[in-house]
Amino acid sequence: MFVKRWLVGDPLKTAQASHERLSKTLALAIFSSNAISSVAYATEEILLVLILAGTAAVAWSIPVSLAILFLVLVLTISYRQIIYEYPEGGGAYIVARSNLGELPALIAAGALMIDYVLTVAVSIAAGVAALTSAIPILFPHREALGLLSILFIVVMNLRGVRESGKFFAFPTYFAIGALALMVLLGTIQSFMNPGAMPIAPPTGTSDTMEGLTLFLILRAFAAGCSAVTGMEVISNGVTAFRAPESRNAATTMIWMSGILAFLFMGISWMAFHYGVLAKPDETVVSQLARLTFGSGIIYYTVQIGTMLLLVLAANSAFAGFPHLSSILARDGFMPHQMATFGDRLVFSNGIIILGFFASLLLVVFEGDTHALIPLYAIGVFVSFTLSQAGMVRRWIIKKGLHWRGKLVVNGIGAVTTGIATIIIASTKFMHGAWIVFLLVALLIVMFRGIRTHYKAVAEQVALTRDARPPRPRRNIVIIPIGGVNRSVVRAVDYARSRGGEIRAILVDVDKEETALVEIKWAQWGGGVPLIVVPSPYRSILGSLLDYIEDQRQQDPDCWITVVVPEILPARWWQNILHNQRALMLKASLLFKDRVVLTDVPFHLTR
Repeated sequence: MFVKRWLVGDPLKTAQASHERLSKTLALAIFSSNAISSVAYATEEILLVLILAGTAAVAWSIPVSLAILFLVLVLTISYRQIIYEYPEGGGAYIVARSNLGELPALIAAGALMIDYVLTVAVSIAAGVAALTSAIPILFPHREALGLLSILFIVVMNLRGVRESGKFFAFPTYFAIGALALMVLLGTIQSFMNPGAMPIAPPTGTSDTMEGLTLFLILRAFAAGCSAVTGMEVISNGVTAFRAPESRNAATTMIWMSGILAFLFMGISWMAFHYGVLAKPDETVVSQLARLTFGSGIIYYTVQIGTMLLLVLAANSAFAGFPHLSSILARDGFMPHQMATFGDRLVFSNGIIILGFFASLLLVVFEGDTHALIPLYAIGVFVSFTLSQAGMVRRWIIKKGLHWRGKLVVNGIGAVTTGIATIIIASTKFMHGAWIVFLLVALLIVMFRGIRTHYKAVAEQVALTRDARPPRPRRNIVIIPIGGVNRSVVRAVDYARSRGGEIRAILVDVDKEETALVEIKWAQWGGGVPLIVVPSPYRSILGSLLDYIEDQRQQDPDCWITVVVPEILPARWWQNILHNQRALMLKASLLFKDRVVLTDVPFHLTR
C-alpha cells in the first residue's frame, strides 16, 4: 500500500472531480500529442514506399502530402461538428450507436481500441528510434527502453488526469517548439537556396524496383495516413474539458490541426527539397535536423524533443482507451469494473490493460516501428468513416439549424475517409492489415458475449411483480474440525451466536486420534453435537463433501452454512508450513447451490 501511495498518490474525493477538468492548454498536451507526433514518421513512411519506384518517384511525396492535408482539413471540420452534437463524448462509438445501430457501433469501438493499443506501441517504438538515431549505442536495447517508457506513462496516468497533464505539458510544448523551429528555419533556408541537394542513389537494384503506378502512389498515401491518427481523441474526451466543454474542445481541435498541418507539410517539403531518403539507422527528422542545425547542441535538442513528443503521444491513447472502455462497460459490452473510477478519479483498469497489451505488442514486434506501421491507421479510418456516415444519417433525420451545410461537411468526410479506408485496407492487407480485421471480429464476438452474459444475469436475478419474500428455511450449520483448539472453539462460539441446527463434523482417519478428540469435545464443544464420519480411504475433503451433499439431497429446501475455522500465520511465508485444507474446502463448496461459506479466522501473533 505504501508503494502504491508513493507511485500514484493519495485518493481523491468524488467531490474533487470538477477540479480535475482540463484547461485548453493542458488538454492540448494530453489529447493532441498522438496526432502531432505522427509528423515524425508519416513523411518517412511515404518515402519508404515511393523509393521503390526510384528516386524520381520521391517527387510524388508533395502531392501525396497535400492529399493527406486535405484529409486533415475535412476531419477537423467534421469532428468539430461531432463535438458540439455529442458533448458527452464517446466519438465514433456513440455516433454510430445512436445513428447506425449496434453492429456498426461495435465495429467502430473494436477498431478504435485496437488503434489505441497500436498508438502506444508505435509511438513508443518511434520515440525510441529517435533516441537511438542520436545515440546509436542504445539501438540493441530498444525493447527494454520501450517497456520502461510504457511503465512510466502508465504510472503517471494513474496519478490523475490533471497531474499527468501538468507533468507532460512542458515536454510536449518543448518538443513542438523544437520541431517548429527546425521546420521554420529549414523552410526559410530552402527558399533562400532553391537548388536542392543531390538525392542519394537508391539502395536497391533495377531488378528490385517497381514501376511508378497508381497503386504505388496509393500505397504511399495509405502509409502517410498515419499522420491523421489521433484526431478523434478530443471528441472522445469532451467531458474532460472545463466548461464550456464543447467550445473548449472545438478550439483545442483547431489548435491541434493547425500545428499538425504546419509540421507535416514543412517536414515533407524539406525532405523533398533536400533529397532526404529513409535510412534503417536514422530517421528522416534526424537527417533534416542535421542539415538544418549541423551536429551540435540544437540538433540534439530537436532529437530529444522528437523523442519526448513520440513517447508522450502514447499518453493521448491513455486518455481515449479508458474513457471508451468505460462507455462500453456502461452499455454492458465490457466488464462493469471498467466503468468505475480508481483512487485518483481515472479509469485505472483501462489504463493498466492498455499498458499491458501495448507492452505485449512491443515485445512481439521487437520494437520495430516499420513492422508496426502496416497495422496502424486502419482501425482509426474505419472509425472515421462510421462516425461521418452516422452524422450524415443524423442530419437527414434530425435536420435542425444549418443542417444542409453540416450534411455536406460530414458527407464529404464520409466519402473521403471511406475512400482512404479502402485504399489503406487494400494496400496494407497482405502486409499484416488482415490481423486488424481479425482482431476487430474477435472483439465484436467478445463484446456480444459479455453483453449476453449480463443480460442473462439481469434476467435471473430480477424480481418479478408477483414475487414475495421467501419464508424462513431450515438452516443446518456444519463446523468441519480436525481437532479441538482455540480456533475451533472460536468458530463454535460464532456459530452458536447465529442460530440454526449446529453440528460439528470430524472425519475419522485415525481411531485413536478420533477418540481423543471426542473426549476433548465433550469438555469444549459447548453442547454442540459431534458427528464422526468414517473415511476408509483417509480422504478428509472427499468425506466432508459427501456428507454435505447428502444433507442437500435429504432436504432440497434447506440452507447449509459451513463455518470454517482457519488459522492465519503472522508471516506470509509461514503459510507454506500449514496445510491448505480450509482453502481447498472453500474452493470446492463455492459453486454449490444453497451452501453458504463463513470463514472464522484465528490470527497468530508470532
